[in-house]
Amino acid sequence: MSGYAELAAATNFSFLHGASHPSDMVAAALELGHSGIGIADRNTVAGVVRAHVALRDAVEAAGEGGEAIDFKLIVGARLVFADDTPDIIAYPATRRGWGRLTRLLTTGNLRAVKGECHLFAADLFDHLGDIMLIVMPGPDPADVLTRLACAAPGTVWLGATMLRGGRDRRRLRDAIDRAATARVPLIAVNDALYATPDQRR
Repeated sequence: MSGYAELAAATNFSFLHGASHPSDMVAAALELGHSGIGIADRNTVAGVVRAHVALRDAVEAAGEGGEAIDFKLIVGARLVFADDTPDIIAYPATRRGWGRLTRLLTTGNLRAVKGECHLFAADLFDHLGDIMLIVMPGPDPADVLTRLACAAPGTVWLGATMLRGGRDRRRLRDAIDRAATARVPLIAVNDALYATPDQRR
């Protein structure tokens, strides 16, 4: 598992969805020997600082013991839309990408009451550039997946999860077909919502 990095992890900043503090998610990934973790909360980047502080503290503690940590922290946002668009995880690749992502989130926040964010697919297309996108499994991501692949080539992946519910083979086959049709890579994610099993409830 040393080569694996979970790129779809939520924290308790994804209210009523994520259960664990950003520091707990980083600590769990380190303990499991992962090569990194991607923190992406629902329409917010509010947990970014706490995740960075947790990794910094872990690196400093390891350094005092003479060990080096080779671990990457990636931060962004899980875009949840008000239309039929599937969730899309957005990771800025540059400073310019951060500007685009934060302007996108501001657009959604300004059209909603405080604490909510109303985004539509058109908003994302207006803010593309220097952002890596993982289209999460949904009812039918094919349309938006193909459009994104054309609008932002080389920066789009289709996420694939194994729910262990008996239909995983069929779901994976569908995901492979959709990715091939859109000519985008498939990427394995666990869509993690908590750091340890006892935090699930």
